[in-house]
Amino acid sequence: EEEVIVGLSGKELTQRVQLLQEIVTSFVFSYLRRGLLDKDKLTVASMLALRILVRSGVVQPQELSMLIRAPVDPQAPPMPESTRAWLSELQWAQLKSLEQIGVFKSSTGALTQNLEQDSLGWKRWFAEERAEAADLPRGCRELSTFHRLFLLRVLRPDRIGAALTQFVVDNMGSDFVEQPPFDVAQTFEESTYLTPIFFVLFPGTDPTPLVEGYARKLQITEANGRLTNISMGQGQEQVALDAMNRAAKDGGWVMLNNIHLMQAWLRQLERTLEFIEEFAMPDFRCILTSEPPSALQGPLWEMVPEAVLQRCIKIADEAPTDLKSNLRRAFSKFSQVSVDACLKPKEFKATLFALCFFHSLILGRIKFGPQGWSKKYPFNDGDLTICAQVLCNYLNSAERLGTDVPWPDIRYIFGDIMYGGHITDFWDRRVCNTYLATLILPELLSNLTLAPGFKSPDASKMEYVQYQKFIEERFPPEQPQLFGLHPNAEIGFLTAQGISIFRTIQSVSGSDTGVSNLDISSSQPHISRYMEALPADLDMADFRGKVKEEDYTPYIITSFQESDRMNLLLQEIRNSMIELELGISGQLNVTEGMERLSDALQLNRVNDSWLKLAYPSLKSLSSWFADLLQRVTQLGAWAGGRELLKSIWISGLFNPMAFLTAVMQVTARAKGLPLDYMTNRTTFLNTRDPTEIAGLPANGVHIHGLFMEGASWEDGKGDDEGYIADSKMKELHPEMPVANVYSVHIEKMDWSHMYKCPVFMTSERGGTFVVQ
Repeated sequence: EEEVIVGLSGKELTQRVQLLQEIVTSFVFSYLRRGLLDKDKLTVASMLALRILVRSGVVQPQELSMLIRAPVDPQAPPMPESTRAWLSELQWAQLKSLEQIGVFKSSTGALTQNLEQDSLGWKRWFAEERAEAADLPRGCRELSTFHRLFLLRVLRPDRIGAALTQFVVDNMGSDFVEQPPFDVAQTFEESTYLTPIFFVLFPGTDPTPLVEGYARKLQITEANGRLTNISMGQGQEQVALDAMNRAAKDGGWVMLNNIHLMQAWLRQLERTLEFIEEFAMPDFRCILTSEPPSALQGPLWEMVPEAVLQRCIKIADEAPTDLKSNLRRAFSKFSQVSVDACLKPKEFKATLFALCFFHSLILGRIKFGPQGWSKKYPFNDGDLTICAQVLCNYLNSAERLGTDVPWPDIRYIFGDIMYGGHITDFWDRRVCNTYLATLILPELLSNLTLAPGFKSPDASKMEYVQYQKFIEERFPPEQPQLFGLHPNAEIGFLTAQGISIFRTIQSVSGSDTGVSNLDISSSQPHISRYMEALPADLDMADFRGKVKEEDYTPYIITSFQESDRMNLLLQEIRNSMIELELGISGQLNVTEGMERLSDALQLNRVNDSWLKLAYPSLKSLSSWFADLLQRVTQLGAWAGGRELLKSIWISGLFNPMAFLTAVMQVTARAKGLPLDYMTNRTTFLNTRDPTEIAGLPANGVHIHGLFMEGASWEDGKGDDEGYIADSKMKELHPEMPVANVYSVHIEKMDWSHMYKCPVFMTSERGGTFVVQ
């Protein structure tokens, strides 16, 4: 019987092709999303939506490039006074660069002109909680959703995640942002004997019951010998290989758990998977499970061979990470049996609940980035269950001996041994111990407030099941205050998330648009601009020639050390750009280093070879270069002037600690005190403008360039010193006043009414610590 061919009109054919495109796109994305980490799903969905719009001609590649890079205009005019209170110089320069796009330079006036004329309207929109949904000021209300992304990218990066989500929904449909629950049956229907199924393991998730439950429906069980479940570890290598060969021949299933523990053996697994393809039965299935790389290893660590991953269907079914879900999961690790095993059930229930809440808090803080933890730590369920066992042992011992509950001992074991065993940063340890000092207290038995709006329930009236019900019904909505953080912490987290999306798009696309590769010759205008502005090396021979040997002081030595390091950086910048220029002109062969520099210049990133000789910084290239010029100016005035400046821009130094040590050295020599017993004391003036300072202080030095994070500074009245206050909304990094740093003997150092505040060189914290 001949196949009937149905004729389609031009319109019908177009509609059918469009429908097929949508179906194929949806299926491919669903397959891909199943193996993505939650934090990467919006990034991939946004990349897909933008790429489709570019190929369909709706979005121009040049406009997409501008959105992803958010470049600054190097010739931007001075920012008007009406916007200085709420807009930064960087944002102003970025807005000016947007005027290269026609829609932002319409007949109603350029974008920056509109912003200057309607400053109050723009300030009102800027302050909106959900700026992505609020009406824009006059002149921009007719912008498309795509062009609104530009304004959010520059002015409200904390809302770009929500805006991209809505953008994907509007252009692709809600299926691209709302993932249905994992369907084990559908996954196995897609699999074959040639495609293993790879489960990524996360805390709170275990695929084993899902696999065994579905296998049971197909009459595949361990009892009838058709299912083999092996937990990998030492001595299981040959057992696993034998099971794979046997299951392939008999058409059975084999599940290998925790293969990340067998790094050296995984190459053998790879070869075995290739070998059994030749004789495996159609019913054969191989299921693999592995943890993702740990925080210490980094996301790019090759834990499982790439060839193994490429042949697998990958499943990354993460458990919810909100605070309530973490608390629910933590408490589920125990049961009424755990409670009954303790001789002090009331104290055990109350403290166990607080311990689970503490565990949820320290896991939840991870999302706040460096403000949550300075470093990443692999806290896990084992820490929780061991601490619970220690708690039970201590309470049982106290009951038998008739003594009080040793609360300090319990806090010490939890904070310094168990959880503290992961922590390597002193300030992170202080956070951990502060939580415990607030939560693990005898007041737990009398409705202690665990967090705003959340009190410890009465343990005498609650059993395990009632605690579970309490979590479901009484847990307050999640907000930063539950972690002891200011709402600004969430703004910082969302801002970092938004910036990360575009940075990831840049890195994985291999270009700024993902449409075409960067042309090395396109970096020539950037080279010309930066070479023109790059200052000459500091004249160290002249500086040193003006200083007599007896005039060398710790301050002068520090200024020379800083100047020497700056010259090395200036020379590297100059030489690398000259080489690139010669490569573009054809006088030198283009090297990989030249290509990396060209990409960095066009993507507004600091080149890697410059970073190696530079200071810690998170700024984009344009801001970093402007900062570099200011540093050179300060060093020229300081080292060339042979005397200390009225105030040192402390954040403009390569090694701030060396300068602060010089303060102690000068004082120790002047007063005949041992240097090892000196420490610095800091007081803050009531001015933020170093030009207002008349001269050097009577003791020590003046410094400026410090900023607060997680708090603000309230200026004092008259000659009274200011004090630390709560953060103000949307002021993420308020500037600190000029400070007077002077040295005292450690016996005279008084910390009363003072806060020991760490100082870091960047908001990444961690290894950029300077002093407290």
